[in-house]
Formats: sequence, structure tokens, C-alpha cells
Amino acid sequence: MSSEYAKQLGAKLRAIRTQQGLSLHGVEEKSQGRWKAVVVGSYERGDRAVTVQRLAELADFYGVPVQELLPGTTPGGAAEPPPKLVLDLERLAHVPQEKAGPLQRYAATIQSQRGDYNGKVLSIRQDDLRTLAVIYDQSPSVLTEQLISWGVLDAEARRAVQHDEL
Repeated sequence: MSSEYAKQLGAKLRAIRTQQGLSLHGVEEKSQGRWKAVVVGSYERGDRAVTVQRLAELADFYGVPVQELLPGTTPGGAAEPPPKLVLDLERLAHVPQEKAGPLQRYAATIQSQRGDYNGKVLSIRQDDLRTLAVIYDQSPSVLTEQLISWGVLDAEARRAVQHDEL
């Protein structure tokens, strides 16, 4: 594995860990010692090569698909990543149930699967948005506009949807 690739992989690992609000020691505690802080830290710095098997196990531990951890195919990571889709759960709680019921249930399911109950925000993936668009019987871009109007998504989400539709 090239040094640059290892560093990009490590950056992805770190981003997923921090998105979940975990410190390196938090990973060790949550995994009951299965994942040692020093080992995960060395993967994140690119100092230590991670086997495919261990990467798959780590992806499973974080509750993300393996491909989420792999560096992109853009040379040198030059392309700007699309903005994250982050739901404002506090605002979502104030949207009438008849409008936001499916989204509230979907968000609760994601929180349960991730063990993420901070209750303030929730990151979702492009695939989640596409699934929600099917549930709401709208295109992802129309649903994004709806969620922005509810105050549940930031206006930057438009760029993420446009990037995905390219």
C-alpha cells in the first residue's frame, strides 16, 4: 500500500470515528478491547497497513460499508468532497408529524443502528436521501428543497445533491 493511499485511508477512518463522536480510547472501550487505541491510531496516521479482513471488521464495527472507508479515485484527492448531509434533529422534532413522520422514523432507525443518540444532528448518506425520496415519492433534489424549507437540512445540501446527480 502506498504511503499516500495509507494516509488517505487513515483520514477516512479518522473522519468516520470522529463523526461518531468517538476518541481512540472510546473505540477501545466501545469494542471492549477488540480495537486497541494505539492500533486504530496507527491505521489513521497511515503508519500501519490494515488488511482487507481487518478493514472489513472495522467498517462493521463503525456500521458503515467498507467502500465508505476507501479513498476516492480522484488523483491526490484533488476534487472537493460534496458537503455532508446533516439532519438537524432538534428542528425535525418541531415539524408536524403528518409531514415529517417518515423522516423521523427513518432517522430514529439510523440512530438505533449506529448507537448514536446525541439528539442534535444526524449525518446521512446520499443513499439515505435517495431512499427517503422514494418514501416521499419525490426526486432527491425536490426532497432536499423540502427539507431545507423545514429547516432540517442546511442550504449547502443542495451542492451534495447536485454533486450526486452529476
